[in-house]
Amino acid sequence: MIVLLYVIRILFVFLSATFGYFAGSVIDFIPYSSYISAILGSIAAIFVIAGINWAKKNEVKVVLAVVLGVVLGFITANLLSYTIIFKMFPVTIGTVALYVLTNILFAYLGAGIGMRKGEELTLSILTSAPPEPQVEKTLKILDTSVIIDGRIADLCETGFVEGTILIPQFVLRELQHIADSSDPIKRTRGRRGLDILHKLQKQVGLDVEIIEIDFPKIREVDSKLIALAQKNKAKIITNDYNLNKVAELQGVEVLNINQLANALKPVVLPGETMNVRVLKEGKEEGQGVAYLDDGTMVVVDNARQYLGKNIDVSVTSVLQTTAGRMIFSVIKGEGVEKYSENAEH
Repeated sequence: MIVLLYVIRILFVFLSATFGYFAGSVIDFIPYSSYISAILGSIAAIFVIAGINWAKKNEVKVVLAVVLGVVLGFITANLLSYTIIFKMFPVTIGTVALYVLTNILFAYLGAGIGMRKGEELTLSILTSAPPEPQVEKTLKILDTSVIIDGRIADLCETGFVEGTILIPQFVLRELQHIADSSDPIKRTRGRRGLDILHKLQKQVGLDVEIIEIDFPKIREVDSKLIALAQKNKAKIITNDYNLNKVAELQGVEVLNINQLANALKPVVLPGETMNVRVLKEGKEEGQGVAYLDDGTMVVVDNARQYLGKNIDVSVTSVLQTTAGRMIFSVIKGEGVEKYSENAEH
């Protein structure tokens, strides 16, 4: 294929030279015009081949600027030649050579100026295609805790996480260290984190990159994550409360999985009724504790006697904390109005 390409190029140069030879024979007032035209045709063909190869490696607007510069160079050279060279000197081989050199020089200068100014020129008159919008590539960094948690894999499957996910080598090393721990609980957590990473890499349409960047002068992994996010203008995805607060203090945007989970929990208002199963005793006397499907704790007054049973309860108040949400309630029909009045006061 490469040999055929070179054959076509040589044939193109030969045909250009032949065309130039016959075109030059028409000119009578320049000596050796046929040979000069053949040489000019060959040079033009070589310039065309070189221009095509160069255009493949550069932006369209730069190429257009260079072409415009070459055309203006040729026009300037010919204006100078026909108004000065051929008017002041007789037509000889020397003046023809000077004419050819003038064209080559001005074409070269025009190409150079076009190449330099190509990025600055607005060539909307040369192309009707609108400029393509630049899509900013968003970067997100996963910390160790959110990988071990595992919910990030399910979240990515829904398509809500966009951009590129970065996994630093120091996070990978920390996961491996946890997976090699002698403590069976830590070992299970570490292996779970590695399995989650494999799951993320296999997801279609998700860009996951393992990067080698490290910060040897920084010892703590959380501090390295913050430094990496600042360097790459990335966001940190975590469920670590302390990392969340420290990163925000240093101007790094954080996406907290726990905050997202709390925001997606259904809204419960005082006075609403729900059916729950009392699972254990509460801290206060007579209290029972139940849990909703999303893990929200429901504290029920005077429900200790219903341990292991399903009962209908009425919501009295909802408490939102950093650790999650707690719902306080009473057994249905046992004075929810009194609790509501106390809450208002």
